[in-house]
Amino acid sequence: MKFGKSICVLNVGGTRYAFTREVIRDFPLRRVSRLHACATEKEVLELCDDYDKDLNEFFFDRHAQAFVFIMLYVRSGKLRFVPGVCELSFYTEMLYWGLESAHLDSCCQKRLDDRMSEIGLDTLSELDVGVSGDESQSSGEPVQRIALTGRAKWLEKMRKTFEEPNSSLLAQLLALISVIFVLISMIMMCASTLPDWDTAKRNIVEEQRIVEAVCIGWFTAECTLRFLVARSKWDFIRRPLNIIDVIAITPYYVTMALARAGMPGAGLGVAGVILRVLRMMRVFWLMKLARHFLGLQTLGLTLTRCYREMVMLMVFVFVAMAIYSALAQLLEYGLNLEAQNPDYASIPAAAWWVIISMTTVGYGDVYPVTIGGRVLGGMCVVSGIVLLALPITFIYHSFVQCYHELKLRSARCTRSLAMELLQ
Repeated sequence: MKFGKSICVLNVGGTRYAFTREVIRDFPLRRVSRLHACATEKEVLELCDDYDKDLNEFFFDRHAQAFVFIMLYVRSGKLRFVPGVCELSFYTEMLYWGLESAHLDSCCQKRLDDRMSEIGLDTLSELDVGVSGDESQSSGEPVQRIALTGRAKWLEKMRKTFEEPNSSLLAQLLALISVIFVLISMIMMCASTLPDWDTAKRNIVEEQRIVEAVCIGWFTAECTLRFLVARSKWDFIRRPLNIIDVIAITPYYVTMALARAGMPGAGLGVAGVILRVLRMMRVFWLMKLARHFLGLQTLGLTLTRCYREMVMLMVFVFVAMAIYSALAQLLEYGLNLEAQNPDYASIPAAAWWVIISMTTVGYGDVYPVTIGGRVLGGMCVVSGIVLLALPITFIYHSFVQCYHELKLRSARCTRSLAMELLQ
């Protein structure tokens, strides 16, 4: 900024905020930070509604209360809706100042999704809130944007094609092919455990190798391309589904390396055990279906959000198991020295009976014979039902919420795809 005083005043809907030039330059709101790069008063008026050169005051005819909450985000990093203000109106204010829906807290993002779904709107852009193309970029940005637009758009399109199956027809086709390859691999793995498979394998060994190589080739190419077009390579590596992909693909190449080293057989001691374990790890390919099916995505999101409830459930079970297994071992084995029940010879052995009783499975392989043991068994069953029911209620409500949220996102993608086809 080559004009005005060192103190800049932002007047938003009648509320004044004073900042230094250095603060304006590094301001988190894009519209405000671009003021620092303005060289003339004309450029300033492209970003604000009026400017007082004597007071170095910038006037913005915007919602004052909404800007208060936006300033709270600047200070604390948390952005929430203004009570009593329409979600879409606040969202237009966010876009005006240079914020996106991703800056909202998760609860407010869901409210925005619900509201936009109700009116059949997929997205809002800066054009929807009256920001022109010239106004959305500073004088030094156009060349950089033109240079990056082609490659950035291509990478983003490729990323959506592989990561979002509902983003386009090509993405849906690739998702369908991936699902087919997963099913073929699972069928082959299940068939390889049949008793007659060794006899049949001698006749179709070449076909089996070809099919397996094609499946692995597809999974390898898919994982590699997704890695290359990922926005952040480190975030890509840390994602659980990508780790599962690598775990599922690696055994094939390890098996081929061991075969080339002269250890192809399954009966070679430790090497044979390792080979069998690696081949069975291909079952993790089923986790790839989570990218294409709403139910599996809902399950994963629910477990992620309810990890505290899951830990609480495990604590309940383990505490009850420790108490009841110790009492069961004492009643069935420790007190009655003449007719000891061998199934309860130790606390770990009694813990098996406790867990199948608390979950009301009751295999019948282990059961108490004394009166005290049977009374304890009844208490174990009743307390198990109560303990399991308490946290499951929270998990159920979270599952319903996650399913509703993902269903809205899927419907929005489907509607967007339909609009592209109509155009």
